[in-house]
Amino acid sequence: MARGERRRRAVPGEGARTMERAAAGGAALAVVVLSLALGLSGRWALAWYRAWRAVTLHSAPPALPPDSSSPAVAPDLFWGTYRPHVYFGMKTRSPKPLLTGLMWAQQGATPGTPKLRHTCEQGDGVGPYGWEFHDGLSFGRQHIQDGALWLTTEFVKRPGGQHGGEWSWRVTVASQASSTSALPLVSLFFYVVTDGQEVLIPEVGAQGQLKFISGHTSELGDFRFTLLPPTSPGNTAPKYGSYNLLWSSNPGLPLLTEMVKSRLNSWFQHRPPGASSDRYLGLPGSLKWEDRGPSGQGQLLIQQVTLKVPFSVEFVFESGSAQAEGNQALGQLAGSLLTQALESHTAAFRERFEKTFQLKKKGLSPGEQALGQVALSDLLGGIGYFYGQGLVLPDMGAEGSEQKVDPALFPPVPLFSGVPSRSFFPRGFLWDEGFHQLVVQRWEPRLTREALGHWLGLLNADGWIGREQVLGDEARARVPPEFLVQRAAHANPPTLLLPVAHMLEDDDPANLDFLRRAFPRLHAWFSWLHQSQAGPVPLSYRWRGRDTALPTLLNPKTLPSGLDDYPRASHPSTTERHLDLRCWVALGARVLFRLAQQLGEAEAAAELGPLAASLEAEEGLDELHWSPELGVFADFGNHTKAVQLKPRPPQGLVRVVGRPPPRLQYVDALGYVTLFPLLLRLLDPNSPRLGPLLDVLADSHHLWSPFGLRSLAASSPFYGQRNSEHDPPYWRGAVWLNINYLALGALYHYGHLEGPHQAQATKLHSELRANVVGNVWRQFQATGFLWEQYSDRDGRGMGCRPFHGWTSLVLLIMAEDY
Repeated sequence: MARGERRRRAVPGEGARTMERAAAGGAALAVVVLSLALGLSGRWALAWYRAWRAVTLHSAPPALPPDSSSPAVAPDLFWGTYRPHVYFGMKTRSPKPLLTGLMWAQQGATPGTPKLRHTCEQGDGVGPYGWEFHDGLSFGRQHIQDGALWLTTEFVKRPGGQHGGEWSWRVTVASQASSTSALPLVSLFFYVVTDGQEVLIPEVGAQGQLKFISGHTSELGDFRFTLLPPTSPGNTAPKYGSYNLLWSSNPGLPLLTEMVKSRLNSWFQHRPPGASSDRYLGLPGSLKWEDRGPSGQGQLLIQQVTLKVPFSVEFVFESGSAQAEGNQALGQLAGSLLTQALESHTAAFRERFEKTFQLKKKGLSPGEQALGQVALSDLLGGIGYFYGQGLVLPDMGAEGSEQKVDPALFPPVPLFSGVPSRSFFPRGFLWDEGFHQLVVQRWEPRLTREALGHWLGLLNADGWIGREQVLGDEARARVPPEFLVQRAAHANPPTLLLPVAHMLEDDDPANLDFLRRAFPRLHAWFSWLHQSQAGPVPLSYRWRGRDTALPTLLNPKTLPSGLDDYPRASHPSTTERHLDLRCWVALGARVLFRLAQQLGEAEAAAELGPLAASLEAEEGLDELHWSPELGVFADFGNHTKAVQLKPRPPQGLVRVVGRPPPRLQYVDALGYVTLFPLLLRLLDPNSPRLGPLLDVLADSHHLWSPFGLRSLAASSPFYGQRNSEHDPPYWRGAVWLNINYLALGALYHYGHLEGPHQAQATKLHSELRANVVGNVWRQFQATGFLWEQYSDRDGRGMGCRPFHGWTSLVLLIMAEDY
């Protein structure tokens, strides 16, 4: 995982998009011909053509039907918690969405302006937090601990009408304070934001209380928001609240939090009848249209409600078309009706969860079952909908080319995707998403088809997909500048093919229909990977995009591999052969060949079949990657182990290369890369290479730990070593759930096939599964979070949290579903 750290327009119709592509293609050809006719450099023309292709969408038909995100085609998916970077909010799946969200602040807890909570931040002191239940479609319940405050946010959607239905929220705030005199005063801020010409009309009652907000958009028709009076939790007893309002132009979503903070500059009195008064900082307090911006800038409307905990507040969205078609007769989804709906959805979730994953039947404890529910719910609750333009640096051909080009804007595109972490990585990552969808598709295959279809919609004319997707102003504001630009020469592991392979195993006709539409794009993506990352000899492969050998780096990183700082050849060169990449390409050829056969794509099958057979032939794998000296599979390149970081004032730590000097050889870096022929099940159960890999896996001096398989052998000189003065170890010993899941799947696979290693594989699977599940469960009990990685020394969670991305694979590990 590469972890470091405008103008918008609507998505054109498919016919218009095809016209645009055809016109752009004709223009590109015309420019090349004209440049040659004028005697301009053919090299310049080729460079221009490559740059144009890098930011041109692929011409294959889309994998998803036209308008697949619209309320007409997918009404139950139109609204959702598609803003994973905020603690609680909802939006529509639209290029110009209607957004809603929640902020809160504890008044008087600290001197000055109270801490305003809104976006999930790694170091803001909030936590644990996460979804207890979330079904990915229509209901969720989340708990958030903020110091002594305990917030519960719940939502339920109700179908009806032609505009995506209706929904209701309930926000409950309690305190862990022991005395009633210490009960805090809390402000909740409910807001609605539009992104263009939409109309919002608030109507205010007594004391600044917002009766409702009516509005109209082309996608939602007529609608109304209602903030109901607060009550005591669990009953209808009213509670006294103080109200403040702000109605303004949209300042831009990245600036929303700071804008509200800046407006909390006036003191007000909270005076419940028969009780003492308290001061609090509030918004301006009147319904005055402030700072009217340019036409089309959008509107922001915030209702602040302030009161003593404990309390509950409900916020209801009603659709005009749904009300007209019968929902009005059902009554407002609030109060007891909302409670009944939440209870019904909770019971249905629990029943469906056990039917799907059978954790209780497998003997998992109630706590482990709850962990599984949280793993699924946090992953589903982290799905986001993004829209915008990424920055792409074109592939200009040979590496090291002196020809310099500037990054260019990719066309505006939507993305419906899970995210690795709401606090640290709230955006789409290509190789993470394949692992995410392994979990999602067991629960809701339709969501997986939507996500894969959107990712394949990012394909450029060459068949490339950028490995990090930074789409929209909110996403861009949270990404360091050096990670904004995606390089069109760099690949990423093709993990989207993992859920595709699973689709081939079931008989769901909807999956086959999707794969039939998606095949041209899947084939184009795989073909680009196979061709662009080709190595120095036939059927070898090399990750493009390794860092250059800077004097401050112990071992130049290979970010495109996803394994970042995992040790590779000490001196990067074009002679390298990367074992993991060859295995990924072999998996891709196998899956695409099977899919082509199933779809009757004879021409593609004739191309892919021989490639798959060649890549899976063990003699070829041996020839390129088996090291007799090391007794395992390995990378090959210009390498020496005699490198280390040493202090050299005033530069700090610098790399020193000793003797022996680098030479072409197999790279001694025992770890996850070593295991890839096993992980992706490329070896025959009778292979003489299977035993040595199982032995290395099981050896506590190498990869085995009480908490899972470590990423780099404890015996490696790179184990636990930082890569630079400011770059601590990442894939150099820590336990990662995605690779442990692949290892468990492989052990389960070989444990069910006759062969000399069947018993050993079965035993290792049982022991490794117990270690991984036991440690993730203990860390969850201790911290309330799933973590990015786990220490191989004491099991503690490390990296960012919550990390509900591929760590959610613990659910499939518990279910033994590989």
